[in-house]
Amino acid sequence: MPSSISAFEGTCVSIPCRFDFPDELRPAVVHGVWYFNSPYPKNYPPVVFKSRTQVVHESFQGRSRLLGALGLRNCTLLLSNLSPELGGKYYFRGDLGGYNQYTFSEHSVLDIINTPNIMVPPEVVAGTEVEVSCMVPDNCPEMHPELSWLGHEGLGEPAVLGRLREDEGTWVQVSLLHFVPTREANGYRLGCQASFPNTTLQFEGYASLDVKYPPVIVEMNSSVEAIEGSHVSLLCGADSNPPPLLTWMRDGTVLREAVTESLSLELDEVTPAEDGVYACLAENAYGQDNRTVGLSVMYAPWKPTVNGTVVAVEGETVSILCSTQSNPDPILTIFKEKQILATVIYESELQLELPAVVPEDDGEYWCVAENQYGQRATAFNLSVEFAPVILLESHCAAARDTVQCLCVVKANPEPSVAFELPSRNVTVNETEREFVYSERSGLLLTSILTLRGQAQAPPRVICSSHNLYGTKSLELPFQGAHRLMWAKIGPVGAVVAFAILIAVVCYITQTRRKKNVTESPSFPAGDDPPVLFSSDFRISGAPEKYESERRLGSERRLLGLRGEPPELDLSYSHADLGKRPTKDSYTLTEELAEYAEIRVK
Repeated sequence: MPSSISAFEGTCVSIPCRFDFPDELRPAVVHGVWYFNSPYPKNYPPVVFKSRTQVVHESFQGRSRLLGALGLRNCTLLLSNLSPELGGKYYFRGDLGGYNQYTFSEHSVLDIINTPNIMVPPEVVAGTEVEVSCMVPDNCPEMHPELSWLGHEGLGEPAVLGRLREDEGTWVQVSLLHFVPTREANGYRLGCQASFPNTTLQFEGYASLDVKYPPVIVEMNSSVEAIEGSHVSLLCGADSNPPPLLTWMRDGTVLREAVTESLSLELDEVTPAEDGVYACLAENAYGQDNRTVGLSVMYAPWKPTVNGTVVAVEGETVSILCSTQSNPDPILTIFKEKQILATVIYESELQLELPAVVPEDDGEYWCVAENQYGQRATAFNLSVEFAPVILLESHCAAARDTVQCLCVVKANPEPSVAFELPSRNVTVNETEREFVYSERSGLLLTSILTLRGQAQAPPRVICSSHNLYGTKSLELPFQGAHRLMWAKIGPVGAVVAFAILIAVVCYITQTRRKKNVTESPSFPAGDDPPVLFSSDFRISGAPEKYESERRLGSERRLLGLRGEPPELDLSYSHADLGKRPTKDSYTLTEELAEYAEIRVK
């Protein structure tokens, strides 16, 4: 008999059985007994079938029947209306009469099932054809199952092979399904149904497909922009079976890896050095996939660097390169004294070309780089070297008994200055501190020669300046004769002369005033003589009494009484002068003379 046999609950099963005994026994009648779960009668196992008495255990009443002919040594047993409690071991005992009885140790294990058996290959790989089979027992001669597939749409059409006999004499129904799985089929539930015609019996079984496939990266950042110092999280997720080994790399260096479906790379306080391309690699035994993401770190420009000529000779071509680094690229500008000389937009380098430098190009320059994240600047100096130039303000002047000569020279590098007195065959240079004082400011060198006791007959003075680029000489002009006169008189003499001039003006003024008073008629009582006032001195809408008093006060001040000098109206035109009263009035000259007299007193 088969070592194991299975059948669906509610159906029947035929356990095929054949036995043998020695031919010399030649029994008249052959009997047999089927036991359940024990081969020894002394243990009183449940009797499934007994040919002598037909007495069976209550569990098998109406359910067991012998299909084989014992005389022909066929002991096949049929069990009907199967229920779970009938599952177990079944033993056959041959009874030839007398002592010729024997229980065979061979037995058959009956398995009562409720689901079809779906057999899937141990490895299902995406893209490779696979065969899935559905097998159900078909050992009931009275009922035969019919098979159908559930949920196979899109996988392929099933092929039913029919009823097959197994090695131990049992029968199965088999249905095959051929298809090429995809990664989407992983985890798919495939079902098989066994049904028995003319009954309500239906049994279903399911199997989940475990499809192996290589990784595919399905989740990753697009290009990332981050401000310097911020936190950045790069995420990589892959779909594969089995789960992949995820690795974050940059420039061939492994930054992080783990066997997982999703892996993040955390970057704290990013710097421009972390700007670049990051790669995520996903791999398992069936393949690999990789993708990259660009990280752009945004930052303010670095302090610009200047590479170029900083010292040049007048007339040479000067090229200055200013460069920086930033993200995004900056606006670069070169200034000199707030004047823009060159600029570029969204470039990291700026070239300044000066085709023929002049002394005016000498000075401090600024290279400024800026973008939306900040601004940095670098100052640099351009030194233009040139031969001395003696400026026109160089001259000689006399003050009291001293002659001073001023020589202003513009040159680079700093020149030497000497004063020559040809009439006396003398040269004085700046080393003689008793006579020459020098001071440098920027490109200007100012030298002052002081000659004492030379004011009456100042000598000719020639200023000579020299540096490695040349020599320049200029005879210093002496200031005019009127200036010499004032130099001889001195400050005290000037004050005395001015006082004499004022006294003469006052005398003439008084004489004219007396003459005008004698010739003019007397004024009516209560009337004031017409007096010239500044238009700013009048108050609009003032009462007549106030106006009269104000006029009287002005007259007294003009007559020399103590008080502040009147304001003088100098805004008259020539036409107005013709309309002004000449009799009994003060002219503009008299007013000035009167005011001068008051100030001198």
